[in-house]
Amino acid sequence: MKTSARLLLTAALAIGMVASTSAKETRPNFVIIFTDDQGYGDLSCFGGKHVSTPRIDQMAAEGSRLTSFYVAAPVCTPSRAALMTGCYPKRIDMATGSNFGVLLAGDTKGLNPGEITIAEVLKRAGYKTAIFGKWHLGDQPEFLPTKQGFDEFFGIPYSHDIHPFHPNQERRQFPPLALLENETVIEMDPDADLLTRRITEHAVSFIERNKDEPFFLYVPHPIPHRPLHVSPPFMTGVASEITDKLKNEGDSIDYDTRNRLFRQAIAEIDWSVGQILDTLKAQGLDEETFVIFTSDNGPAVGSAGPLKGRKGSTYEGGMRESTVIRWPGKIPAGKSNDELITAMDLLPTFAKLAGAEIPMDRLIDGKDIWPTLTGKAGTPHEAFFYHRGDRLEAVRAGKWKLHAKDGQPTQLYDLENDIGEKKNLIKTEPKVVQRLQALVKTFADDVAENNRPAAFVRDPKPLSK
Repeated sequence: MKTSARLLLTAALAIGMVASTSAKETRPNFVIIFTDDQGYGDLSCFGGKHVSTPRIDQMAAEGSRLTSFYVAAPVCTPSRAALMTGCYPKRIDMATGSNFGVLLAGDTKGLNPGEITIAEVLKRAGYKTAIFGKWHLGDQPEFLPTKQGFDEFFGIPYSHDIHPFHPNQERRQFPPLALLENETVIEMDPDADLLTRRITEHAVSFIERNKDEPFFLYVPHPIPHRPLHVSPPFMTGVASEITDKLKNEGDSIDYDTRNRLFRQAIAEIDWSVGQILDTLKAQGLDEETFVIFTSDNGPAVGSAGPLKGRKGSTYEGGMRESTVIRWPGKIPAGKSNDELITAMDLLPTFAKLAGAEIPMDRLIDGKDIWPTLTGKAGTPHEAFFYHRGDRLEAVRAGKWKLHAKDGQPTQLYDLENDIGEKKNLIKTEPKVVQRLQALVKTFADDVAENNRPAAFVRDPKPLSK
């Protein structure tokens, strides 16, 4: 080969390598680990003494704790709808199920297939996409994850307590719980004790199979939603009083006894996080992957830590989540970030990092928070709005949070100095109240004018094998 030709080939290869490296650097992988009903105080790195979460604590030491991270609703379905679409649930008509606070088995309602999810945004940019865990945005064929941008799905269509053993079964006749692989029911009444382990195994396999191309992995664990279930390895050391009662459950579920497995359930979730992080490292993807750990709403069994309120509440404990993010070399290590950030922000932020297109034909409430996560800017949100179902019950702007009932302001808190919402300043800060009321009115008017419908089906059928 002549010297000039050899030089040209070497230059071309070098340019190709630079382009390839550059493209890879601008297209990170994304992993969202999303637990169910885990409270602000249910991580040891957030002060929890009743749990032990060494792998998540390590993740926080290598990344950042987000201490003012909010989900858009205090219950399952609307919170997940907001995560997937980047929109307040009321804007997309997903603030409730068709006749209950969340979607139930065989519900007529589901996330509109016309919505563009975070999975669809990334899939259109060439990402492989998967969800392993709990969906809860519609169980009819039209609403399943594979119709909303996910290449793979393994998991359950809604909360695992929507089954014949629900404690309020006299009021609702729920069918057996279905376990799906993509759009096919593969089991009925799966062993719930093994769900966390099986979900984790699918997540690990997905990473290993897609290590050479960008991917988006969504792991919405069904636990620690009641009833608590734990695989056998994590039952070691549990008091015989508890294990004996569980052996005698028979054709029922002993919710009260299972509540005492909370520490073990969180330990298994922590193990799962470790398995995912270890797999990323083993596959050489550690520094190419953005990982976030959070939950869908406040606790039913666990602890909200210093926060007031629990699941179902628009006090901080219902919607403010202990959250950890990690991306070595990109996210500041060992830092706490107290800027106001929401689950709705992940869609536009991931899109920006992936070089993907955000839908321009609709209003998206989430913001690009990458400058906020890296400490280069404050929150892009002027305000955050707290809904309980369709009712707008509170607003936060800066350090101030205003609660209202039937449109009338009732409580004002300085969250910077009173995270537990204990000292009501409604009578001493009239100008703040007036300013926040104006924000509520502007936002309510905007949602009334700019909203989109959910989707409905006729004659929905319960899933069966």
